[in-house]
Amino acid sequence: MPMRKACSVALLSLLVAAAVGDWGLGTRASQSSLPIPTAVPPGGIRAITRPSADITQSFVQPGRIAHVPVKEGDAVRAGQVLVRMDDVAEQILLAQLEAQKEDLIQVRASEASLAQKKVDLAKLEKAAASNAATALEVEHARLNVTIAELALELARFEHEQAGRKYQEHKTRVEHMELKSPIDGRVEKIEVEVGECVNTTTEVIRVVQTDPLWIDVPVPLVQGLDLKIGGTARAAFGGSGKQARTEEGRIIFVAAVADAASGTLRVRLEVPNTTRRPAGEHVLVAF
Repeated sequence: MPMRKACSVALLSLLVAAAVGDWGLGTRASQSSLPIPTAVPPGGIRAITRPSADITQSFVQPGRIAHVPVKEGDAVRAGQVLVRMDDVAEQILLAQLEAQKEDLIQVRASEASLAQKKVDLAKLEKAAASNAATALEVEHARLNVTIAELALELARFEHEQAGRKYQEHKTRVEHMELKSPIDGRVEKIEVEVGECVNTTTEVIRVVQTDPLWIDVPVPLVQGLDLKIGGTARAAFGGSGKQARTEEGRIIFVAAVADAASGTLRVRLEVPNTTRRPAGEHVLVAF
């Protein structure tokens, strides 16, 4: 009996050891699948990088795509044309409105008419002083001057309105082009030349990944001591040259904490001269 008991205990110990070994291997395997940075800062907080600007553009009016001078992955500058609608008819109308805006013939004609009416009035008033013209003739000449003045005001008003119509249509034509609002890269193009789109169609997405932003859920006790302008270090994953630790600057500290997790959202701005992709796991230490 003592021999059998000893064998049973030994067998049980082996089974337990094997189970523990399998669990340990499984734990290590699951941990190794996580993108943990090589250079981990002490007390680092896990976070994910994101673009400092991420803009998806749409047109404000329906139309047909005529030109897409960029492709996905292209670096673009602020103000660069990304997508243009077919605007041939609108350009013709814009040229007509510009000609009307520049036309001063009616204004000059009204000014000349007013000047003539004033000369006629002066002559009649002089003639009336020597009884060579009646009071009715003088009054009629004064009314002609008033009418000419009103005609000049109307001509000037219509000229100003022509300028406003030109500016209005020019704005409409400008809205038929999508220009990059930032220096960044074209992440996604959702349309093709010849395709008709409406105001709800997502057309193009532009992102800026230098600098990167990192929203870090900092424990409330630690977050209360952080200030805008402070620094932190972010460790990026990888091996060899891919593993990097960058110093960033705090640009935002939330005014409201997350009661469920007891954390405070802190935004870090980190330079990205090596063009690492956004969406990468990092560890941040303050």
